[in-house]
Amino acid sequence: MNAVEAALERVALRRPALIDLGLGRVHRTLGALGEPQKKLPPVFHIAGTNGKGSTLAFMRAILDASGAGVHSFISPHLVRFNERIVLAGREISDDAFLDVIKRVDEAAGENDLTFFETITCAALLAFSETPADYLLLEVGLGGRLDATNVIDKPLAAVITPIAFDHQNFLGTSLAEIAREKAGIFRAGALAVVGPQSPEAMAALSAQAQTERAEPFMFGGEWNAWSENGRLVYQDENGLCDLAPPRLNGAHQFLNAGLAVAAIKSAKLPISDDVISDGVSKAVWPARLQRLRQGPLIDQIDAMRDCELWLDGGHNPHAAQTLARAMADFEEKSPKQLVLIAGMQENKDADGFFAPFAGLACSVFTVKANHSGARDASSLAEAAERAGLPAHPCGSIEEALGLAAGSGERPVRVLVCGSLYLAGEVLSRHN
Repeated sequence: MNAVEAALERVALRRPALIDLGLGRVHRTLGALGEPQKKLPPVFHIAGTNGKGSTLAFMRAILDASGAGVHSFISPHLVRFNERIVLAGREISDDAFLDVIKRVDEAAGENDLTFFETITCAALLAFSETPADYLLLEVGLGGRLDATNVIDKPLAAVITPIAFDHQNFLGTSLAEIAREKAGIFRAGALAVVGPQSPEAMAALSAQAQTERAEPFMFGGEWNAWSENGRLVYQDENGLCDLAPPRLNGAHQFLNAGLAVAAIKSAKLPISDDVISDGVSKAVWPARLQRLRQGPLIDQIDAMRDCELWLDGGHNPHAAQTLARAMADFEEKSPKQLVLIAGMQENKDADGFFAPFAGLACSVFTVKANHSGARDASSLAEAAERAGLPAHPCGSIEEALGLAAGSGERPVRVLVCGSLYLAGEVLSRHN
């Protein structure tokens, strides 16, 4: 265990790990730290159900290409906790992380911050003390009561597609969930909204009006689509013909479009050529990522023409997107699709597997090495209920061996269902 892991374990022991949404504890702690949230560079605050990380990655790549210094805050991480806090383009060092965690813990006193609130306060403190031009701040859960929602007036609030997830905290309808996400809107600040269901879009539009935010909505103020392999973006200022994303999947054209909309609506002095360069260079691990080397690839290298893909999507909406991408792959290069899946207990496993019925030939389930992970047998039962033959496995390696060796034709293996499982795969991959 390294120093950062040891410090996080101490924080976890002292701070409640449960989710307890609310801003009072965070505001009190930040006040004791000298209000670091008021000393930040211009903020793009990003909320939504799916696509937050990819949209942030596109925005970061565009801003990087422009020469700007960019902070970013994400959750969860995949391999190293330091991934969550990037200071002017570089992951926070162990020493800097230990310093801000110690100061937050001292400032909180008996405040009983949750674990995520502690990390958020530490990130804001680090951001306030390191020069940069912009901060890309990803919401942890929801928006209105999330620990990140302490920014008085962001440059823009950005909302990615909204779907059902965390209903026990956010509401049981898309409109309720959308209103919670729209809690990051501020009077006079941009509200940049990506593609949504009609129900979610109506709720977001109404909330923008209520908060007196400046709406910049997909299908209204802006649009984006794929044409001849290029990304085409349009707003009131005309069309932009941009390079395609290097991230896989048709959905990434819309995530990239949302990133461009955020940059354009904020009227940043960035040329279309620079935007195009950024879109083409953005990378984001475990988002339809094909693994081409490493121990897991070595394990299947002697087998038939086998592809190994990785995605951290973990709710039904993400599964629908993944299934469409897999169907597109099948059309271009036919291979037998096999899933290796691991999920958290609080996720809708039945809803996740449903879009793969008739597309995947089998599922091999594993239990991710993370608290709250669903056991492999229970997950296999959920896959069976969706009409998918399933088999529980004791490890990723066992599942991969069975998956790669199954079927009578070349196999396309997709590891999916959990960012924590994705992190385990990448830790082996690296």
